[in-house]
Amino acid sequence: MKKDRLQNAVRTGAVLIKDGTLLPETLQVEGDPCLPGWRLVRDLDGYALDGKVRTAGWTFFSLAGEIKTIAFGGDERSTVPRAIKRILADPRSKPFNSLEITRVTSRRFLGLPYVSVGAQARHVQESLALFSAQRIRESHEEESAATRTKVWGFAVTVATVPGL
Repeated sequence: MKKDRLQNAVRTGAVLIKDGTLLPETLQVEGDPCLPGWRLVRDLDGYALDGKVRTAGWTFFSLAGEIKTIAFGGDERSTVPRAIKRILADPRSKPFNSLEITRVTSRRFLGLPYVSVGAQARHVQESLALFSAQRIRESHEEESAATRTKVWGFAVTVATVPGL
């Protein structure tokens, strides 16, 4: 999707879904590539997509808290995608497979134009519990394989050796 089409399509309620996200077979969602690894859902906002996902018997989680950022620049066609890339790079959005845009505003600060974008992490999955038991188990195994400690303000990973 070209940057100018992305800027026009990204509005409050727009949903981005990570490429390769497992969706119900009965759910037909059309999307356009917008950023590397992400697709912008066409013709559905977050509310409508939530209804379709629930009708298919799946869950479309909405996580509390807004992830927000700003991007300075006079050309909105480049600043909106840059702001969205920053949100997708935020650690709070990493474990989730969807993102709903909650706010896009253009403003000026001391004469400098900028775009402010807010988004909410979302997650589509079949289970009613956020993340599966297997994913939680894998996360605990990774944590038990290494012990994290802080030394003089720096994070240090120390591998644990079984039997010691």
